[in-house]
Amino acid sequence: MKHISKDITEVTIASTLEKFSGSHIDNDILLFDDLAKIPFPYKTRRMQCIMAGLCLKGSAQYLLDTVTHNVGPNDVIIISAGMVVDNCMFSRDFCGIGFILSTDFFSETVKDVHEISSLFLFARSHPVSQLTDNEAATFREYFQILKSKMDCTTHHFRRDVARLTIATMIYDLGNTIYRIMNSGERKKSRGDTIFTDFIALVEKNFRTERRVSWYGQQLCITPKYLSETIKQISQRTPNEWIDNYVVMELRVQLKNSRKSIKQIAQEMNFPNQSFLGKYFKEHVGMSPTEYRRS
Repeated sequence: MKHISKDITEVTIASTLEKFSGSHIDNDILLFDDLAKIPFPYKTRRMQCIMAGLCLKGSAQYLLDTVTHNVGPNDVIIISAGMVVDNCMFSRDFCGIGFILSTDFFSETVKDVHEISSLFLFARSHPVSQLTDNEAATFREYFQILKSKMDCTTHHFRRDVARLTIATMIYDLGNTIYRIMNSGERKKSRGDTIFTDFIALVEKNFRTERRVSWYGQQLCITPKYLSETIKQISQRTPNEWIDNYVVMELRVQLKNSRKSIKQIAQEMNFPNQSFLGKYFKEHVGMSPTEYRRS
């Protein structure tokens, strides 16, 4: 196995583009036709984007949130933003394809994709999954279509075509995940069940309910037990999950609607516009107005 270089501690599309020149659209999406060439450092780094990849041949190994994962042919890899990657190693014959997406572009892409939570949940607890030969071939076909459209820089709707192609890929990956989840090889623990039920509740209620105690009450368990279980299963607290959904929805509303910030605050059950502004800036680093103009 060969180690990867050591000079990046935070993985973003912008920082990756400084080391690797591939098909891309702004700082929103970047394709890799050879995953072995990704400039991942050997030292610990946190993903500030979403990654999906497919191993074509060879093998790889890495730590994700301190857990070791092994990758082989036809394995799909999904890494969510905020997860910590360490000790990446590739075999000398490793070959793979994949892409990374900014969180904004991902939010824009999946805003109309139903039941996307199953992909989030499964990817966090099972970031490496084995595809069938047909599923792997489908992934490769999507990748080639996506690359050809992104390389056509004169295409007036290039960004929209890329977004819709990735949305279709996500549907197919979701179908694969359902197959694996229901295969009988994956037995749900009590913690997995609580986690799944919690996220389903968050998806339906995050616009109006953001108290961990409320979610614990709905699940008939104490807030403490809920917090301990969610943290153990996903490496994130219930509050972090709730905030993730709230911030994602705020990003989508600010970028894809003409609603006033006051109206968004009312619909998202914030006490007032000022409170929303402070909340958004704390999590995104800029005000809602700055984000909308960016």
